[in-house]
Amino acid sequence: MNISQLETLLTLSRTKSFRKAGEQLNLTQPAVSAQMRSLEDEFKVVLLDRNQPVTLTDQGVVFLEHAERILAVVAELRQKLSDLSETPQGHITLGTTATIAIQILPRVLSYFQDQFPLIKTTIHSMPSSMVLPSVESGIVDIGITYLGERNPNLESSILYYDTYELVVSSDHELSHLKHTTVDRLKDLPFIMLSPDTLGRRFIDQMFRKYDIQPNIVMELSSSEEVKRMVEINLGAAVVSKQSIAKELSLGTLKMIKVNELELSHPVGVIYKSGRYLNSAMRQFLSDLKGMPEDQFISTE
Repeated sequence: MNISQLETLLTLSRTKSFRKAGEQLNLTQPAVSAQMRSLEDEFKVVLLDRNQPVTLTDQGVVFLEHAERILAVVAELRQKLSDLSETPQGHITLGTTATIAIQILPRVLSYFQDQFPLIKTTIHSMPSSMVLPSVESGIVDIGITYLGERNPNLESSILYYDTYELVVSSDHELSHLKHTTVDRLKDLPFIMLSPDTLGRRFIDQMFRKYDIQPNIVMELSSSEEVKRMVEINLGAAVVSKQSIAKELSLGTLKMIKVNELELSHPVGVIYKSGRYLNSAMRQFLSDLKGMPEDQFISTE
């Protein structure tokens, strides 16, 4: 049995003529007859009284009731598939760091969901080192993170550039400074991101470059945790500039410029190469890549 046979039976029930049914379906009269014979043979019943006008047998009436329900389901399926192609909708799972989830995504998603309310998003917050493998393994659909070396299994696009800055508590002995030198960092107790994070790798590279062995008093898994410890003056830290806008405005953290830290790090969107992109993902990626850089940079 196929959909074409059911559509032919439905048309026959309405036109009561093999010739008229063929004209409506753009089939020859023998083709219409052959479809009905095949359907009757498959179910071992007689569906049609072939006298003029053509009518349904009792079995044909029962068969048509089910055929109409099947055709209605098929029509609904076609409509939904069409809607998915024409109106972006569906579900997206995003993987990113806690800092980006808190500082960046609310602004991006509020705009996006106003425009496309049928698209739903789930955000998984994770260490930066886990974003890439989570995208590669399919745990999340799209990742937003710092970009490093190119991975042939992933597509990536830069969204904006971030820098890392030295911060201290407003009660810290250096809080009055606007600028300091990299040599001064040798004597500071530091609160660091954990070694498996990308931010920590950037910081470690900087310390190695200037032959500095930092005095690490605490290691934490996210910038949000690091900031809280710095605020209560347990040490200094080097964190993403994007993550400290609120604390700087409130005065709970003070930023001290260090020229050697002034390196830009690209933050971008990543997704698996060659994977099927549903309409929700296509629209989200298109909008995300098209946003100006200042859309991501905090104005707090």
